[in-house]
Amino acid sequence: MFKNIMVVCIGNICRSPMAEVLLQDYKPDLNVYSSGIGALVGKPADPMSIQLMDKKGINLHDHCAQQINTVLVSTSDLILTMEQRHIDAIQEKFPEARGKVHLIGKWNNNQEVPDPYKQGPEAFEEALSLIESGLESWKNKL
Repeated sequence: MFKNIMVVCIGNICRSPMAEVLLQDYKPDLNVYSSGIGALVGKPADPMSIQLMDKKGINLHDHCAQQINTVLVSTSDLILTMEQRHIDAIQEKFPEARGKVHLIGKWNNNQEVPDPYKQGPEAFEEALSLIESGLESWKNKL
């Protein structure tokens, strides 16, 4: 049974914050948090991510980016990433994470979620759509 779930991307300001609040909204009984492999520590979520979540009535205004670390990894029962290279980086730095790190799109043919950072609204909307699809496929497994 998964209780503590961490969602990971690179900067922890675009994709993983959206996935974090969406998953928390879907499954309020879970403890969901996010981090970045190369986090922009202390930064808020990207304005476009905030805007997309506002449209869904989900608050992302209080997000503060944090770097992935040993404590977060050891606390997590499941770690969901956006890209295969994130899995590789996490497992290289935190070998103890093996077996609990998976793509958010694992059940959708290992679909990756491209990084919308510094791109237009369409890239963010595409990322959000893929995140939602990935989370939907995980819902009955959590």
